[in-house]
Amino acid sequence: MKTCSFYSLLLLLGISLPASSADTRSVATTRSTDAPLGNASTASLWGLSSTEWSRYQQLKLGERGIWSPSLDPLTTLGVEASSDAERRKYADMLVEKEYQRVEKELAFQRAYDAAWQRRFPQLTPVSAAVTLSDIPTHQRLAVFVRENCTACDARVETLLKTGNPLDIYIVDSRNDDTRLRRWALIHRIDRARVGRREITLNHDGGRWLQYGQGRMPAVLEKQGDTWLSVFR
Repeated sequence: MKTCSFYSLLLLLGISLPASSADTRSVATTRSTDAPLGNASTASLWGLSSTEWSRYQQLKLGERGIWSPSLDPLTTLGVEASSDAERRKYADMLVEKEYQRVEKELAFQRAYDAAWQRRFPQLTPVSAAVTLSDIPTHQRLAVFVRENCTACDARVETLLKTGNPLDIYIVDSRNDDTRLRRWALIHRIDRARVGRREITLNHDGGRWLQYGQGRMPAVLEKQGDTWLSVFR
């Protein structure tokens, strides 16, 4: 697994012929009626009122939108909440939303595993496990973790002591580099090791679903074309 940390932005410029005044009025009318409906529909997906959604949109235009451009609505509103009650409210809503998302992902993972067994019963995408003590200290490992995960924290602490090169993937980071930096600070990741590429910090990008077998944390070692799960 290699880090994909480069982003590009393509701006497309289009030129159209002037529309008649009647056409212009028609377009303006359509936009004025469609936009609120779209916002209301999107807000309802997150369990938010139109007022809350408007505040989220305003926050995106300010400092928070610059610091954390990919932050979801519930986290954005929670981080920028003006009271403890508001913070608790959005935290509860986010936990419920995350639970629903994880349940869907795990259900798909189970369906994926079943499909693999039907189509390739003699092969497995991830082979049998190996123990950490069997792995040389120079062997690079892929580590999948989540924020606010006690088991993940303990696993990372153990792995940092082994000295193995680590490619750490933060699941559910939403491509927010701020969350990667915050996680690294909390876990005291050695900047020198990061500078030498002995440790890399990465957005998961769906890799955990493909390789993690539903485990959290998940530690993998690559041998040839096979990924081996690593246990203590």
